Amino acid sequence: MYKLLSHNDLDGVGCGILAKLAFNDKVRIRYNSITALDREIEFFLENDQQKTFLFITDLSPNEENEKRIQDYYQATGNVQLLDHHKTALHFNQYEWGKVLIEDEHGYLTSATSLLYQYLVTHGLLEKTAAISEFVELVRQYDTWEWEKNGNFQAQRLNALFFLVSIEEFEEKMLDRLKTSDRFDFDEFEKKILSMEEEKIERYIRRKKRELVQTNLGDFYAGVVYAESYHSELGNELGKENMHLDYIAMINMGSKRISFRTVHDHIDVSAIAAVYGGGGHQKAAGCSLTMEAYKQFVLATFHIEPIPEDAKRNRYNLKASSFGTFYKNQQEDVFILFSSDDIDWGIEKNNTPLAQNFASFHEAEWFLKRNYQVWLVRDDLFVDYLMQMANKVRHQHKGM
Repeated sequence: MYKLLSHNDLDGVGCGILAKLAFNDKVRIRYNSITALDREIEFFLENDQQKTFLFITDLSPNEENEKRIQDYYQATGNVQLLDHHKTALHFNQYEWGKVLIEDEHGYLTSATSLLYQYLVTHGLLEKTAAISEFVELVRQYDTWEWEKNGNFQAQRLNALFFLVSIEEFEEKMLDRLKTSDRFDFDEFEKKILSMEEEKIERYIRRKKRELVQTNLGDFYAGVVYAESYHSELGNELGKENMHLDYIAMINMGSKRISFRTVHDHIDVSAIAAVYGGGGHQKAAGCSLTMEAYKQFVLATFHIEPIPEDAKRNRYNLKASSFGTFYKNQQEDVFILFSSDDIDWGIEKNNTPLAQNFASFHEAEWFLKRNYQVWLVRDDLFVDYLMQMANKVRHQHKGM
């Protein structure tokens, strides 16, 4: 017999699907949250017979259970942990642990891809095109490579995972992988996925208007309350607010925070670890501990959301030779300009700031991080120019 303890996200459930393909009714599976894993391990070690082989995928136990699993392995040899999170690398010290972030070809791994390799290598599962395609979609979504590769099938697979129950998703995938030569969605799934994509777009548009900006230690963070679509939302908010180091999405119902970043130099797993969580460099999470609550909820509750940059301007354009017009919540007016296309300066309420910048991007980055400004609409820009022109005329008349 086999026992699989895995995560309850797409990657974790992908492991369960592979286990059922390999072992059929000889495997018992439990999908767990990060906090529930250790209870399941304790139950297994106290109640299961020693001939049961234990797989742990996409999650890692606490220090106490780490020692107990080592004892179980020494007694039976029946343990295999497979993970791809940086916070789990120390499990490589054990014969039963394999934690690999990047494979020999330079591709980021997922728990599903690591288990697939294990099962095929040990002759426990036959490699097929359909299974390989399914595993690759899971891997690309979990590592976020799908966006770089434009592989929207991976995003759609995750969307389908959340549209149905885990049991229904397993059933659909098992039937498809057993009977199909290639992996694809059926016509009904394609229709509901198109409807779901429209729903996600509406949700993201609404949440963009609720994002607040705060300075936490060495980082500038965007904070938003969100119950759904964390990967899509975090990625979109990060791309539209490149001046922010990361996005923190708070789910008050589940009392969890999800962290996302679009920057290569930011490691949100380290930020999550401060509050007892973990994850990947660009995607991580933690429980809403009291300390996290103070930082991300209490300290930001009074902050007004950042208005979005104007989208359809014809005149007030970024990097314009006429200057670019911004405002902030305090009604301060900022003009970002360059007289020679080399050095960029900023005027605040018609007074030049001391700083000069080598590019428009650097100047805007500074403005958004330090003054929480937004690009104003054309009508406000034109009104401002007319006011300035009238002032100049009145000054000439007074001479």
